[in-house]
Amino acid sequence: MNRKIRMGMVGGGRGAFIGAVHRIAAAIDQQIELVCGAFSSDPERSKASGADFFLPPGRCYGTFQEMIEKEKALPEGERMDFVAIVTPNHMHFPPAKLALENGFHVLSDKPACFDLAESKALGEVVKASGRLYGLTHNYTGYPLVKEARDMIRAGKLGKIRKVVVEYPQGWLATRLEASGQKQAGWRTDPSQSGAGGCVGDIGTHAENLAEYITGLKISELAADITSFVEGRLLDDDVNVLLRFDNGAKGILHSSQISVGEENNLNIRVYGEIGGIEWHQREPNTMLVKWLDQPMQVYRTANGYLGKNAAAASRTPPSHPEGYLEAFANIYKNFANHIRAFESGTTPDEVSLDYPKIEDGIRGMAFIEAVVASSKGNAAWTRLDV
Repeated sequence: MNRKIRMGMVGGGRGAFIGAVHRIAAAIDQQIELVCGAFSSDPERSKASGADFFLPPGRCYGTFQEMIEKEKALPEGERMDFVAIVTPNHMHFPPAKLALENGFHVLSDKPACFDLAESKALGEVVKASGRLYGLTHNYTGYPLVKEARDMIRAGKLGKIRKVVVEYPQGWLATRLEASGQKQAGWRTDPSQSGAGGCVGDIGTHAENLAEYITGLKISELAADITSFVEGRLLDDDVNVLLRFDNGAKGILHSSQISVGEENNLNIRVYGEIGGIEWHQREPNTMLVKWLDQPMQVYRTANGYLGKNAAAASRTPPSHPEGYLEAFANIYKNFANHIRAFESGTTPDEVSLDYPKIEDGIRGMAFIEAVVASSKGNAAWTRLDV
């Protein structure tokens, strides 16, 4: 495929936050171009948003159904290659299903769906369609996250014993949703967000990061979730004990009422002979700790890092790379996988390195297990995957 990969977008129009992040990330490596979209549930707002992006009026659609139908009717050399879905959770499944069934690849914001049943159904659709499906758990795109994963894969830390992962925020410490703030509104609305509030919004990022880095799977958990803000319908604070499939134990904490915290995602992993510590607010640094030698400081883009970390870096050492670049690594790998898929060639290991439907199903199973456990007074609950 000697051309850019063509992207259509569902959601992400005027007033949206995450849509702009997706468009920037898709454009960073100049491998993808936005060619069409259904940017809002309001047809007029959708078309106006498309005009903001200087798209041809004929490719600014009123609904995602119209977009998929009309794009499919275009010649192969013009139609979109994949759909990016950047809507609230309750609108992830319908456009993903329709796009896949009509021959388009899909890259969706997380969590995969509104609930576990939908995510499992989507897994069957992905399998039957033969198309590619990716999920933007963007924190897996950081170079040192990949280095940590590769160190653990290679056994450098020994058998993993303990995982501590945290994602505190403070932006919902008051009932912001009552003010009409759009991002707070849908995230705290069970009809749009699903069964989980904080646990679905950022708890799943912590869950996914822990499983990605360690290569382990959470087998069961004991959770205590709370809605601290009076009148809030979904949880805003989450505390979970974890048991992993290799016998390791873990602690997961996510919160949106931790006053003064921004997006303080961080993780510590301890093995028999070593450990790692990484903080998202200082993503270009990782601490590596040893049983019998001094602590080491790993930095992004240095020659001592492995090939996966190197492939995720764009600038020389000490030049900041962060959230947008990590997001872009998901888009870059997904685009390269599409190139291999469409040309009938075998993708390399790096191109396959992005979250897939299996990760989405695990995320939804995590949400439902957390909610069920908390309702049972923190009863140990197995993930239904």
